[in-house]
Amino acid sequence: MKRLKHLLYAAAGVYLALSPPPNSGQGPAQGQAPGQTTQLGTQTPSAVNAQQAANTTKTDTALTWEQVKAKFEANNPSMKADALSVDELKAEEVTAFLRPNPQFTLSEDGLQIAPHNGVWAPLSGVQEQTNLGYLWERRNKRHLRLETAKDATYVAQSQHEDLERNLIFALRSAFVQTLQAKAVLKLAHDDLEYYDKIIDISRNRYRAGDIAEVDFDRIELLRVQYESELQTALVSLRTQKIQLLQLIDDRTPVDQFDVDGPFDFSEDLKQLDQLHQTALDSRPDLRAAIQNIEESKAAHKLAEANGSTDPTLSGWYTHNPSFNNPDDLNTLGLSVNIPLRIFDRNQGEKKRTLIDIDKSQQLTDASRAQVFSDVDSAYALVDSNIQLLKPYKEKYLQQSTRVRDTMTYSYQHGGASLTDFLNAQSDYRVVQLAYLQLIGAYLSAASQLNEAVGLEVIP
Repeated sequence: MKRLKHLLYAAAGVYLALSPPPNSGQGPAQGQAPGQTTQLGTQTPSAVNAQQAANTTKTDTALTWEQVKAKFEANNPSMKADALSVDELKAEEVTAFLRPNPQFTLSEDGLQIAPHNGVWAPLSGVQEQTNLGYLWERRNKRHLRLETAKDATYVAQSQHEDLERNLIFALRSAFVQTLQAKAVLKLAHDDLEYYDKIIDISRNRYRAGDIAEVDFDRIELLRVQYESELQTALVSLRTQKIQLLQLIDDRTPVDQFDVDGPFDFSEDLKQLDQLHQTALDSRPDLRAAIQNIEESKAAHKLAEANGSTDPTLSGWYTHNPSFNNPDDLNTLGLSVNIPLRIFDRNQGEKKRTLIDIDKSQQLTDASRAQVFSDVDSAYALVDSNIQLLKPYKEKYLQQSTRVRDTMTYSYQHGGASLTDFLNAQSDYRVVQLAYLQLIGAYLSAASQLNEAVGLEVIP
């Protein structure tokens, strides 16, 4: 019986020695005695390996962040529609600067329609008249209309840039979540591969009578969790790819679409005061609010000008007029039409636009306060994620791997209970997955800080 045990252990050792490890590039597990190796070898999967896989895995169709962003700017229908709205306002500038059209009138009068005193000469008394009139706009109304229209275009352009800022944040978030889903999938795949080796070793120990059948069943039943995590990761990655394809308006099949980019964090973070100033200079929504003040001022000046009187100048030529002068065959006439603005002097519009100036100033102050709030919140979130990630990278990842490998070695040699062994496996997965989730949270917070500042301050 002992000879059979030794043969089974030897077969398990040869199997694991010849099988490729799930991850490469790591040294012996920490916590092992010098010269010792676990029956699973010296290389173990970790969140670092999954993170590196997310950083380095490339296919022929893998898109970088810059390529995804370029596709978004070229294809996104919401961006295109909003850009056309800006073009519409530019066209309205032409309309605003147009002069009033002159009015031309041709009239005839004096046609005899019935005989009188036995005489019927229907055309002899016809009077022909041409009239040309023009509205003279005073107080520079045309230029004020153009100024108001241009200010509206500037505001729309800034609002378009603000829409792009918000959509880029959504795009960046989808891109980061896709990278995170790739890393989690790699970790789930490596964990399942690693656990399958544990099951193989445990099966050989069970056949050799080294462990009870119920212990082997518990080990084998735990594989369901690994399979579930793998399937969940597959669905999550596919879902994130679909959302990313929707944002860039790409019809590439999901299975043929892939992205590639750095999935890591940096401890470098600019000073908060510097980010405040950059945001005040760069945020398009704040710029739009400031431009709204200028638009309101221009609209008030136009309202004041519209309260003035615009005369209409007219001149006409008459042929065969019915005047007392029998020798006046061709005559000229002039007129000036001046509206008497006794009641309507555009008082309501003047008051409304004056109020609108104060309203725009108040909204600008609110936008400026919102900029500071956005930057402060995003900065705190980024800094918090950095503080959480540093101990993971410096200590917790290696510690979870060391504990898992030590408990695995101890259990295989009878020095640990099955419960301790399974708990160590669970703790390892929790720590490794939490690290990847924190990386994703950091990158999302970095995107939020970029959105808050209005520039890409964290690549």
